[in-house]
Amino acid sequence: MAQAAAVAKPPTPPRRRRGSATPRRLPYLLIAPAGLLMLGFIAYPVISVFYYSLQNYNPTKPWRNGYAGFDNFVHAFTKDPVFWDTLVFSAKWVVVEVGLQLLFGLALALIVNQSFVGRALSRAMVFSPWAVSGVLTSAIWVLLYNSQTGITRYLADMGIGEYGTSWLSDTSTVFPAAIVADLWRGVPFFAILILADLQSVSKDLYEAAEVDGASRFRQFVHITLPHLKDAIILSTLLRAVWEFNNVDLLYTLTGGGPAGETTTLPLYIANTSVDAHNFGYASALTTVAFVILLFCSMVYLRLSKFGGEDK
Repeated sequence: MAQAAAVAKPPTPPRRRRGSATPRRLPYLLIAPAGLLMLGFIAYPVISVFYYSLQNYNPTKPWRNGYAGFDNFVHAFTKDPVFWDTLVFSAKWVVVEVGLQLLFGLALALIVNQSFVGRALSRAMVFSPWAVSGVLTSAIWVLLYNSQTGITRYLADMGIGEYGTSWLSDTSTVFPAAIVADLWRGVPFFAILILADLQSVSKDLYEAAEVDGASRFRQFVHITLPHLKDAIILSTLLRAVWEFNNVDLLYTLTGGGPAGETTTLPLYIANTSVDAHNFGYASALTTVAFVILLFCSMVYLRLSKFGGEDK
């Protein structure tokens, strides 16, 4: 009996049922309807833009509609000086806005990260402009820049400037005025992201640096900035894309004027499609803008080594 028990084979494990893979697929099956809807809402507009970029499509002139090939792109790069002007201004707008928003946002994040009385209220006040919609932000600054009831009226009362001056109508002041208006809403975005990342910096690093005699500036350069690297890269990339596509604020403030001084490429596309009804050419310009953003984003992430470790 003992020998029989010793040579007895161990019991074979039960076979897996064929339906055991269903629980693994269940999450994907549950999110499949939402994923298909998102794919439809995203893929269809993108494909439509690429399609119409190769067409002459103007509902007000149906006799001219038809396949155009790459004529719209050739016209944009060789025969449309407005395209180049708006592209240059868009680059200028993005660089200045993102740079200033990052600078002020970083400063605000460092300030509200400190411990002081009323810190919670200060954080709420700093972050509140980001909760305001773009159209409402534009309406607020239109009132502030109003020549009769706005800032210039009060400055004129104090002897600074003249009555009836409109910063949005002067080519020498419209760009700084628009920059300030967008800074008011854009700075909190950087402050929020940077402050969230600052909360995860270990205080032991700063204490060790103080023991070694490092100054506040050296702590900021060698501890704070390296820790904030990925947050800064991601926030600047997102904000650059949003600022490039900014239409609502400039359209409400200046309408692209005066004399086209504040017309960005997306605003030019909007005017071409909505006002001129030239949807084929507007689609071609949109495709060009998409390629530019995609290329610049890839190069920026490549050069900044996003997600990598510093050597």
